[in-house]
Amino acid sequence: MSDSLRDQLLGLGFKPAPASERKPAPQRGPHKGGAGKGDPQKHGPRAAATPGGRPRKPGKPGRPRSQEDIDLAKAYAIRAQKEKDERIEAERRRQEEARLRREARAKLEAFLKDRTLNDPEAEIARHFPYGGKIKRIYVNADQLRALNAGELGVAQLNGRYLLVTAADLAEVESIFPAAVALKVDPDAPAGEDPYADPKYQVPDDLVW
Repeated sequence: MSDSLRDQLLGLGFKPAPASERKPAPQRGPHKGGAGKGDPQKHGPRAAATPGGRPRKPGKPGRPRSQEDIDLAKAYAIRAQKEKDERIEAERRRQEEARLRREARAKLEAFLKDRTLNDPEAEIARHFPYGGKIKRIYVNADQLRALNAGELGVAQLNGRYLLVTAADLAEVESIFPAAVALKVDPDAPAGEDPYADPKYQVPDDLVW
């Protein structure tokens, strides 16, 4: 404002404005909002964030692995791989054995078709041990004699006990040995098979 204008205003009764006692306001920094939580000078450098957004904890430098640790780790890895291979091989053998049993049973069933000699009218129970238990098959008098002489035999198929000739029983044994339920040796000493006696009685408390 020029002096002449100032003088004119004073002459009209205007008073000069008093000097301000306030201090000039501090200038704001380049960041909006001033020095907040993100102020690097106040809080230091921010920790690096993990992909999930959480701050990553500074890791401690681990001690260098010794040769003994490396060898031990290799030994554990080799052992783990060996055990895995053994489990795979055991499972492979189990599946292969199951497949062979299925095929053998199917072949046995086809072979025994129309070859069994079971008499539906037979009333004599011939007992024999099989699978850790005492089993029985009903035969007539002639069949009992032939069975005890080794001329006949018993095969097991699908839970049934089938009377067959000795020749057919030999074929059964070649197809699926586990299916041979009773094979009498005609040259065995007399009395070796106590179940050969038709008067043999099975105890009532025997678990079948």
